[in-house]
Amino acid sequence: MKKLSLLCLLAVGLMAFQCGGGNANVPDAVYGQTWLYSYEEDSADVHTYRPNTFDFPPSRGRTGFMVQKDGTFIRYGIAPTDGLEEQPGTWQADGKNLLQIKFKDAAHEPEKIEIISALPSVLKIRRTSH
Repeated sequence: MKKLSLLCLLAVGLMAFQCGGGNANVPDAVYGQTWLYSYEEDSADVHTYRPNTFDFPPSRGRTGFMVQKDGTFIRYGIAPTDGLEEQPGTWQADGKNLLQIKFKDAAHEPEKIEIISALPSVLKIRRTSH
C-alpha cells in the first residue's frame, strides 16, 4: 500500500511538472496526499491534519482534503452513511503558502487556507471563509 501511494504521488508530481504547476509557492509535502483532520492536536486557530495512513484514535468520522499540483482540490466531508463524501473544487495560489479554494457546488462557500507548516507526516493550516 505504501509503495502504491508513493507511486501515485510520483505520477501526480510528474504530471504537474509537465503542466507547469510547480510554481505555486506551496510546500511539496502538501501535494497528492489525503489529509485527514486530527482535531485532537489543534491549537487556537491552527488546525492539524495527518495523512490518511496515520494511526488515528477512534472517532465518529474525520473530514479532510487533497491538493493536487494541477489545481484540483477535493474536500472530504462526512457522508450521511459515515463514509467520506467528495466535494470537488479548484485552488489557486494567493501568495506564499496561501490557497484560494473554490468548489464546483455553489452550496459550498469559497475558502482560504494558509499553510503554517508542512511535513510529510503533519500539516498545520489556518482556514478562513472567503
